[in-house]
Amino acid sequence: MPCSFRMLAGVMLILVAATALPGRRLAIGQELTSKNNPQLQRALERFPAADANRDGVLTISEAQAYRDRVSPQRSAARGESAPSPTHADVRYGPHERNVLDLWLAPSNKPTPVAVFIHGGGFVGGDKRQISASVIEAARKAGISVASINYRFVTTAPFPAPQHDGARAIQFLRAKAKDYNLDEERVAAFGGSAGAGISLWLAFHDDMADPSSDDPISRQSTRLTCVGSLGGQTTYDPRVIREWVGGRAHEHPSIYLCYGIKNLDEIDDASRVPLYDEVSAIKHLTADDPPVIMFYNEPNGPLPADAKPGQGIHHPVFGLKLKEAMDRLGIEAVYHHQDEFKGNPQSELLDFFRRHFDKAS
Repeated sequence: MPCSFRMLAGVMLILVAATALPGRRLAIGQELTSKNNPQLQRALERFPAADANRDGVLTISEAQAYRDRVSPQRSAARGESAPSPTHADVRYGPHERNVLDLWLAPSNKPTPVAVFIHGGGFVGGDKRQISASVIEAARKAGISVASINYRFVTTAPFPAPQHDGARAIQFLRAKAKDYNLDEERVAAFGGSAGAGISLWLAFHDDMADPSSDDPISRQSTRLTCVGSLGGQTTYDPRVIREWVGGRAHEHPSIYLCYGIKNLDEIDDASRVPLYDEVSAIKHLTADDPPVIMFYNEPNGPLPADAKPGQGIHHPVFGLKLKEAMDRLGIEAVYHHQDEFKGNPQSELLDFFRRHFDKAS
């Protein structure tokens, strides 16, 4: 089934990018609601069923729960009902969100696997957001597909989501024989937060612990190649402020990811090691895998009246990464919807297949 650029590059978000009212900043402990946020107010008007307790106020938690509930329904409405996983809700770690779905490609020999990591600002989303057409096309190409959940920063701040992504990769390698997977050919892809995790896995030093008593922890976290759909290559709010401008660095997830109470704290030098640890571009070295990137936000300065969080998928994230990868001689393919006329799904899978073939 054809897949539009925006559908593939976008993530199934109703309200994750909700932002504070201009000129007003909410403390981390104050939840966004339709009373203090215009996007939530508009969402309440458009999706009244999202108000779970029917009190006339839509909270960000209610909005996220509603989004997760309707994601598969919206996919089905587009004719994209995903095939049943070969293995569903497989537990890869101890937390309740450490689960994955797996669609195995039929094969007499071990198959490569592409791991989808959903977006959602690290505060929402679900493994069911994966496109059915991606699953079907990958399996026809002899590529198995996994889709994972991971912990949200509302319960476990950075770097918990990144570590969960690593654990999922290690789990699939540990179970490669059980699932007929080729542990040497593993890719990751995703949109927004999922892209950020995928890129982090691509560039971070191998997290395998050969001396661990846990057979999963002994596995490698390294990847063959990566696909990024509107991904952020840094989560350092100071760098986002510099690269994107406007108020992109005021995205509400920034507060939650780092436990920041107010924006004055982002320049606290004590936070820099964590900023560096979770930012993919900080880990880039010459031995890292190739990347294909897709962006669809306008490639230019933000408007003077840009709202908090606007520009968080700006193409500059990909352009900065491409510059760095080009200097190191690593293949980095960048596409923007204004110039790209092909089919992004086909382009993504062709890229994966080409690099899987090289690794075989």
